[in-house]
Amino acid sequence: MAIRKKTGGAEAIILAGGSGTRMGAEKQYLRLAGRPMIEWTVEAFTASGLFSKVILALGPENLAKHGPAWEKAGVVTAAAGATRTESLRSAFRLVSPGARLVAVHDGARPLVDAALIGACLDKAEECGAAVPAVPLKDTVKKVDASGETFESTPERAALMAVQTPQCYRRDVLESILGRAASKKDYSDESQVLEQLGIKAAVVLSTYRNIKVTTPEDLVIAEAFMKEEKSVSTRSKMPVSRAGFGYDIHRLVEGRPLILGGIKIEHTKGLLGHSDGDVVLHSVCDALLGSISAGEIGVYFPPTDLTIMGISSIEIAAKTLEILTSKKARIINLDVTILAEEPKLKPHYEAIRDSVTRIFKMDRADVSVKAKSREGLGDIGHGEAIVCYAIASVIK
Repeated sequence: MAIRKKTGGAEAIILAGGSGTRMGAEKQYLRLAGRPMIEWTVEAFTASGLFSKVILALGPENLAKHGPAWEKAGVVTAAAGATRTESLRSAFRLVSPGARLVAVHDGARPLVDAALIGACLDKAEECGAAVPAVPLKDTVKKVDASGETFESTPERAALMAVQTPQCYRRDVLESILGRAASKKDYSDESQVLEQLGIKAAVVLSTYRNIKVTTPEDLVIAEAFMKEEKSVSTRSKMPVSRAGFGYDIHRLVEGRPLILGGIKIEHTKGLLGHSDGDVVLHSVCDALLGSISAGEIGVYFPPTDLTIMGISSIEIAAKTLEILTSKKARIINLDVTILAEEPKLKPHYEAIRDSVTRIFKMDRADVSVKAKSREGLGDIGHGEAIVCYAIASVIK
C-alpha cells in the first residue's frame, strides 16, 4: 500500500491524558522496549511524514513535567480534560484552520504504523471519516440489566473491534465535537457520527495495533516490538538527556586566570596543557557525556604538543561541532565553581554572559555560581580551582 506524502493538510491529535487506573500507574510513561510508551506512539506520527503538526494532550502533571521538552522537539502540547471528549476539544483548538484532515489516536497504542495511518487518512479524505478495525475473534454476548446472566448473542460476523487513529475531514470532526454532549464521555468520537448521518469507512487493521490498558497488554506489546526487525534502528523521538562534567587545575603564579572564556584579574592562573579554563572544560565534558561522546581529552590529548596553550574556546567550538553532528541541542547548563580565591561572586554575570555566547544559548538557560571550601584542602588553601557542570540536551 502506498503511503501518502505530507501535504501540509493533515494534523494529528494524540490523547494521552488518561490516569491508567487499571495499570496502577500512568500508562503513557511506562517503559516499553527501553523507552516511555508515549514516545513510541508520538514517533509513529512524527516519523511518518504525513503530518504538518502533531498535538499531544497530556494531564496536568505530565504537561508541567514533560511539556517543555515535547515543545522543543516540535510537538505541540495541549491540556487534557477530565474526559476523552474534553481532551479532544482542548487539542482540537490548536488544529490549524487550514488543516483538511485530522487523525485522532490513543497515546496507549504505540504499535501503529505509517501504512495504517496513511490508509485511514486516504479513506477519511474520500468518505469524511475512517475508522480502523479488526474482526472479533471471540464470541460476544449481551448481559442483562443485573450483569449476572447473559440474555443474547449478537451475530459476530457483523461486529468489529475498532481502534485508532480515527481520521476525519476537519469539518466532520468539528461537527462531532459540536454535537457531542458537554458532560458525556465517549469511548471514541466516532460514536457521534450516527447522529450526524455520516457512516465511517472501515479500514482493516491488524491485531498488533493493541491498546495497552492492562499489565498483560504491556507484555504483549513488548513481545511485538521485539519481533520487529527494525526496532533497533527506528529513528528516535528527540528526548532530553543529561551529562555531568568535572575539572580541576592547580593555581600557579605567572599564568592568566581564565574562567568561562574571560580573564579574571588575579595573582595566579590555572596550570594546564591548554589555558586551564576549568569552567569550559567541565561544561564541554558534561555536554559530551550527555550524548555519550567521551570527554575532551579524547579530542585534545595532553600528549599533543601542537595544541599546547590552546584556548578553551576552541575546545568549546569542537564540542558544539560534535553536538551538531549528533543532532543534539543544548537545553540548559548549570555550573558550580569551587574556589577559595579569588572571590568570584563579582564575576558571575561576566562568566555567565561569556558561556552564553560561546555555546550560542539563551542567557536564561545558563546558571553560574561559586562556592568555597572554608579553608579545607588544596582548594581551601588557594592552591586549585574545581568546576562541576551539569548539561541537559535534546537528542
